[in-house]
Amino acid sequence: MRLTLFVLFCVVSKNAFAKQPNILFIIIDDLKPAIRSFGYKNAYTPNIDALAEKSFLFTKAFAQQALCAPSRNSLLTSRRPDTLHLYDFYNYWRATVGNFTTLPQYFKESGYYTYSVGKVFHPGISSNFTDDCPYSWSAKPFHPKTEVYENSKVCIDKDGSLAQNLLCPVIVDLQPKETLPDLETLNESLYFLRNKNKITTKPFFLAVGFHKPHIPFRFPLQYLDYHPLKNITLPSNRWRPSLLPDVAWNPWTDIREREDIKKINVPFPYGPLPDETIREIIQAYNAATSYIDDLVGKLLNEVDKNTIIVLTSDHGWSLGQHGEFAKYSNFEEATRVPLLIRVPHLTEKKIVCDNLVELVDIFPTLVDLTQVAQPLKVCSNDTSIVCTEGLSLVPIMIKNIQNKISTKKSAVFTQYPRPGIHPSVEPNSDKPHLKDIKIMGYSIKTQRYRYTEWIRFFPNNFTVDWSNTYGKELYDHFIDPEENMNLVNRNELSTTVKRLRIKLILGWRHAYD
Repeated sequence: MRLTLFVLFCVVSKNAFAKQPNILFIIIDDLKPAIRSFGYKNAYTPNIDALAEKSFLFTKAFAQQALCAPSRNSLLTSRRPDTLHLYDFYNYWRATVGNFTTLPQYFKESGYYTYSVGKVFHPGISSNFTDDCPYSWSAKPFHPKTEVYENSKVCIDKDGSLAQNLLCPVIVDLQPKETLPDLETLNESLYFLRNKNKITTKPFFLAVGFHKPHIPFRFPLQYLDYHPLKNITLPSNRWRPSLLPDVAWNPWTDIREREDIKKINVPFPYGPLPDETIREIIQAYNAATSYIDDLVGKLLNEVDKNTIIVLTSDHGWSLGQHGEFAKYSNFEEATRVPLLIRVPHLTEKKIVCDNLVELVDIFPTLVDLTQVAQPLKVCSNDTSIVCTEGLSLVPIMIKNIQNKISTKKSAVFTQYPRPGIHPSVEPNSDKPHLKDIKIMGYSIKTQRYRYTEWIRFFPNNFTVDWSNTYGKELYDHFIDPEENMNLVNRNELSTTVKRLRIKLILGWRHAYD
């Protein structure tokens, strides 16, 4: 691996890294691949698209769980939710499971200066109220002061009053402290980049977490200009699929709690939103994405040529597909994420990689790209060592540069918990606490199929019962990429279902080529 990578750098690049490369890790909250370079035609994302033109662009990248804390901790430790025993926001893996090393911690211990700005780890109990400091970071992580207003009544309602709305375009100068959290995150990141030589003599690992397009959709008003309402196309599959098991449905409870959505009085749990409201939600999501794209552009302007750049998200977001919104499911809309990796001197043009990859792959990939330490081994049952439950993407990168076929994984895996068979407000079936989880939806995605099975889960000892099933789903992406037709009961596909079920039960270790 090391020799191959070294030779590749020498062949492809006229001059390899003059010194140990810096790393800029950008994670954008709730960003599905709603980016023009990923094929989303309604996007206005010129800065991310410009980055894509000199990056590896992974078109089939997936989160391990479509919820912030479990996904981020999985990404940053390269361990899956079942290893971390984290499916909600209320546990810290070091205190409850094992003292697993994180991606920034590994670089810190290998001579890097590591710094976190904005939402990188999920704040709160799941990162020990410290963003896993001092383990992961060389300095205290930065959080915007205006985060405290994120869910306050700062949105101007249609009658001119202030409300706690979902749709929240604003005039920045009229907001508390005359700014927004992501603007504060950008300014702190720019300060670090412009003063890095005064801050440290070491190579740096700078993690920048932007909060939008996470709800509420609070962004500067002018970004709506890029997305006129008349240009918004409604999803053709904006109704609940007839063969979808009840347990698979997420009733988007956090959307319903917003004051502007409450006024519509949509019946729980399956009542559809009006088309006009769906258009406004898509418009706001796209505008919030354009806002973050603008900030990403300003950030990238300060990055030198010796910096590896990774841009991704913690999970996707449904924009009315299947009648659902937000995340909280195993659907493609909720689990697929953008992933761009720019490697100086190596990606002078866009290199599209259609391989199945996962967020747990980022940690071992950065270790191999920087050669900061020995390549990470795949985790065994020994939890005391630094290891990965993913695979380095470097071999895929090399093969794609050489225009050769590369398959490292035959499948990727996601999961989502439920408190019961039917959607519920209490306990919240979108965001159940660990003690309330009774069902786990395990999903396997191959190049052609997605198969999901909802089975009995025991939160007291983190075990499952594969003989106790509450719902099954099978989607054939060759004929149904939008996952509208649940084919699991088709007799002619029974062999396919059995094969995928066996692969799902065997798990991720058996999906590596």
